[in-house]
Amino acid sequence: MSNVQPSASLPSASLPAASLPAGSLPTIGILGAGKVGTVLARLLIGSGYRVLISGSGAPSKIDLIIDVLVPGATTGISAEVAAQADVVILALPLGKALPLDGREAIPRDELRGKLVIDAMNFWWEIDGVRDDLNDPFTASSELVQELLPDSRVVKAFNHMGYHDLDEGPVPAGTPGRRGIGIAGDEDADLASAAKLVDAAGFDPVLVGTLHDSVLLQPGSELFGANFSADDVRATAERFPTTERGLELEALRATRGSTVPAA
Repeated sequence: MSNVQPSASLPSASLPAASLPAGSLPTIGILGAGKVGTVLARLLIGSGYRVLISGSGAPSKIDLIIDVLVPGATTGISAEVAAQADVVILALPLGKALPLDGREAIPRDELRGKLVIDAMNFWWEIDGVRDDLNDPFTASSELVQELLPDSRVVKAFNHMGYHDLDEGPVPAGTPGRRGIGIAGDEDADLASAAKLVDAAGFDPVLVGTLHDSVLLQPGSELFGANFSADDVRATAERFPTTERGLELEALRATRGSTVPAA
């Protein structure tokens, strides 16, 4: 990336982000300094965004990694990152965000009133056997919204592998540009998420509401897909007729629910 500076650390005392001046880019906070988090940080910095990032512990544990992988990012603890950011991306294991022991792993107070992009997925190998995180009647992003009732959650950046995220960005208008599905309940929040997807180098494709984000979860045809925007759209539309869609339809029929139709 060009015109980037070495990473820095946030001051120990952080204030909530101020209102944005007209035309300015929002500050992006990323909770999670793994493969997805660092790739997204690098892509957004390359598009001119200020990016703050936190790992699972003290910033000193990730400072060297961030210096190498994401020059220009600022490290901090999760609460500091959430407080100073205008938009926050969750890029940590879902089981850590929703722990069984009731610990507050995500800084809910600092996320009040903010747009939160959920890029997380349930993996039993990492999260353990968790029926609560693999409920066919509830999308995992709905669980995140329940955890953060005073935030606005949009699903995005979760269904494409980190290597494809890293290697796939191209300018808007490029033929065959890869698509990333987004799902949410509010038009304004979807528009904001779409801008980030576009800034990262992909075409945003609306697949439905937060409940519909099951279309993007593991087990769906879109999960792991590196498709053009048109193919993402077509794949989402045929979800009810796929093996996973039919499976969910049968399960949800017992509760009077329906499978999302994009």
